[in-house]
Amino acid sequence: MNKFIKELLRREVFRTGGLYIGIAWIFIEASSVLLPTFDVPDWVFKTIVIGAFAGFPVALILAWFYDVTDKGILREDEKEGPAGSLVSGRLANFIVIGVLAVALVISLYVNMIGGPGVEEELAPVSVLIADFDNQTGDPLFDGSLEQALNIGLEGASFVTAFNRSSAEQLLETLRPGGKLDEEGARLISIREGVKLVIAGTVKGGNDGYELSARMISPEDGAVIAESSVDAKDKIGVLAAVSSLADSIRGELGDKSINDADRPVGETFTAASLEAVKHYTVAQNLAVASKYEESLAYYEAAVKEDPNFGRALSGWALSLFMLGRENEATERWEKALSKMDTMTQRERYRTLGLYYVNVTGNFEKGVETYQALVDRFPSDTAGNSNLAVAYFYTLNFKKALEAGKRALILYPTNKIMLSNYALYAMYAGDFATAAMQGQELLKLDAEYAMAYLPVAIAALSEDDLSAAKDAYESMAATGNVDGDSLAILGLADLALYSGDFSAAVEQLETSTVVMQERGNKRLMATNRILLAEANYMLGNTKGVQPLLQQAIDLAPGIGRDVPAALLSIATGDKKTAQNIAESLAQKLQPQARAYSQLIKGVLALDADRYVDAVDALRGGVEFADLWLLRFYLGRAYLEAGFFAEALDEFTICQERRGEASAIFLDDLPSWRYTAELLYWQGRGQEKLGMTAAAAESFRHFLKHRADGGPLAQDAMERVPERLR
Repeated sequence: MNKFIKELLRREVFRTGGLYIGIAWIFIEASSVLLPTFDVPDWVFKTIVIGAFAGFPVALILAWFYDVTDKGILREDEKEGPAGSLVSGRLANFIVIGVLAVALVISLYVNMIGGPGVEEELAPVSVLIADFDNQTGDPLFDGSLEQALNIGLEGASFVTAFNRSSAEQLLETLRPGGKLDEEGARLISIREGVKLVIAGTVKGGNDGYELSARMISPEDGAVIAESSVDAKDKIGVLAAVSSLADSIRGELGDKSINDADRPVGETFTAASLEAVKHYTVAQNLAVASKYEESLAYYEAAVKEDPNFGRALSGWALSLFMLGRENEATERWEKALSKMDTMTQRERYRTLGLYYVNVTGNFEKGVETYQALVDRFPSDTAGNSNLAVAYFYTLNFKKALEAGKRALILYPTNKIMLSNYALYAMYAGDFATAAMQGQELLKLDAEYAMAYLPVAIAALSEDDLSAAKDAYESMAATGNVDGDSLAILGLADLALYSGDFSAAVEQLETSTVVMQERGNKRLMATNRILLAEANYMLGNTKGVQPLLQQAIDLAPGIGRDVPAALLSIATGDKKTAQNIAESLAQKLQPQARAYSQLIKGVLALDADRYVDAVDALRGGVEFADLWLLRFYLGRAYLEAGFFAEALDEFTICQERRGEASAIFLDDLPSWRYTAELLYWQGRGQEKLGMTAAAAESFRHFLKHRADGGPLAQDAMERVPERLR
């Protein structure tokens, strides 16, 4: 054995092998970088690798029989005389070591800068699927294939499909009676900034079906790519749609369709076309807020396919929107048990919806939607709903960031523009709020909600005239709820400016109109504002009936909390206590925080100031709400902690955006900031900041033409020389 090894050393087999490995290594690494640059087919690189491995034993065999000398390549038995080997000695050792070192450096460099295994990040692609051209004569295919194709396409992380129901509603406003065919889809895509239209066709009958799809540029109708697949029968059609989706994804550059470990469930998982048909009808009705009508179709879809998780989820949501919470919970539990029948993207969407809309577990909602957008960065619903979840956790900055990402995907989408403007308003970025509101009004001057951030931005600059103009323009839009919202805005403005009589007149004269509109939440808010105006005018007897009307019409935080606060102010502490106990039983952190608020105000009213501080600080632990900070400042002030009080009032000034619509319901409530000036003046006064206190009192009195409980006190606190 030793003799054999010595012979290998003598014939330079080891050095030759090392030199071969180094050179082959360098060649393979260089090929892995250069060949893709010139779009060389993959088989070329594979051939190089196979050839390199196959050549290694050949090189060793040749090294045994031949040697490279200064007289050329000679067989071992031919070497005579002074012929010297060129692969022996120290120089040869240095060459081999040098080649191996170079190979190692190149390999490390290639892997560090992103060699094999680094995924290409594809730009987001938005698509709108037009109605399939059904040439089979079978109505079962009408509206059913589009849903399946939609789900298949969204298996690609960079693809987001524009909601077809929303597209149909928009088309109806632009072209009444129009169909979402290729032409209609192109019209909507141009308007909404969708990059591609997918137009499909289904042909055939009992002998089989042919399905085809074309990717079309919305602007000029040019066909970018075409794909077609066959199905033997109806049972195979859904699988064929999945194949069609894969073909389209491949044309868009998606390489994940060839992955061996591709996630299970990236295709539409309903068991039959009948189930898909019912589900599609139900979805369209739900998007149109026809929840009652949608129930029968969801039920029919689940009857056809009991494992249809998406249908169970939609069914639960419609029940929830109708207030049938027990039935909704039952369907949700079934939907969650069927999540293995959903795509990964739909699982995230379902869970996020459940956390935000049903359980009110907003932190879990943020976590789930964040996971969704991490996996599918271009998912519009994911980014949009992530913003909503952040909004409900009071993280308005994060809501603004997520809303911006959703807006980048669909820059002309009116709902996303409106949401982004509102997030900016709540975050206190009034300039952005006004700018985005105006941008939306350029697209649609009748979009009523766009006037709210414009009005609030004007109020932040104390420009009451501009705010009034914005609300009057809102009323003139002719929007179903726009005029009612405008009335509330004008009444809120009157209450803020101290014109309480005008607020009463506006609210009373608008009662019939608001009743005709049928929006109970807006009507109940009308009663709350009317109760506040009456209280400010000293008409306390009329307050409680109005509050009861509000709670009966539309119970909820936006009515319960102001009803409790006004009840305390008018001496009805029992009502306030009942509301506090009711809110304490709810899961949502904000409800429990408001329960603590009411308890704190009850303690404050009873001159138990330290108890009030404890209750209000406990509320902040649940949710850091603007009203909690405001009353905490008042409690500190009454308890003699003036620096702490002024700090809380300063926080409220910095977070005025949250007071725009204080119950996070997009209903104007700027009036709450008016009294802030009075209490801020009180805190400044206690700390010896005489001039600053006088300025705060003067500003407060500027908005108290009708007087009110605090006006006379503020007047007396302003030194005569500073009035």
